[in-house]
Amino acid sequence: MLLHVRSIAVGVAVLCFFGVGIVGTLTGLTPYICCKRALLGTTVGYLTAGAAVRAVNAIVTQAMIDSRIGKSKEIAGDSQD
Repeated sequence: MLLHVRSIAVGVAVLCFFGVGIVGTLTGLTPYICCKRALLGTTVGYLTAGAAVRAVNAIVTQAMIDSRIGKSKEIAGDSQD
């Protein structure tokens, strides 16, 4: 079962937005600067999470393919490594 890229990336982006926004507010930044940094953090979080989930999906897909090929070879009796 592959992971859904968009839903995970959006969730991470929302967490990044509020995390950066809260940290900016606590450190005394002006609301304008805090918002700009939070939007930048959202963008970075979305892109990073999307790339990470795509990488995990590629690894999982390759593992499933290797597993199926191994089972097929085992059934056919061609288990030559």
